[in-house]
Amino acid sequence: MLIVRDAKAGDATEVAALHVRAWQAAYRGLLAEQYLDTPRPEDRAARYAFGSSDTDVPQTILAIEDGEICGFASTGRCRDLDVPAAGELYALYVDPPRWGTGVGRFLIAQAYTRLRDLGAWQAVLWVLSANERAERF
Repeated sequence: MLIVRDAKAGDATEVAALHVRAWQAAYRGLLAEQYLDTPRPEDRAARYAFGSSDTDVPQTILAIEDGEICGFASTGRCRDLDVPAAGELYALYVDPPRWGTGVGRFLIAQAYTRLRDLGAWQAVLWVLSANERAERF
């Protein structure tokens, strides 16, 4: 059974490893191989600010099954000046072996609730134009 919880500082390394795996799988063939092979989980983990109560800082939720993080979503206020009252889905990544299992749909529903709690009734998501999987999702 999937559960959701807020990301904590201690989750950064595991989330970063999942982030890099998913990023490399999702963008393989869309971005240069050398660029895709460059990210290191420890570098990405250092950029996370999990656990902040500041509503101006993106919030990250985790999908967990059997004690293992299998996906995450980060939400917050929209950065686009032309939609100031909107929320934004900054990131949605699922571990590649779990693609197509419902984890992404579960996270999107939870992220929607988080955005509504911020007072956002619209949401923005940026997708790489050649990323057909993300566009279909």
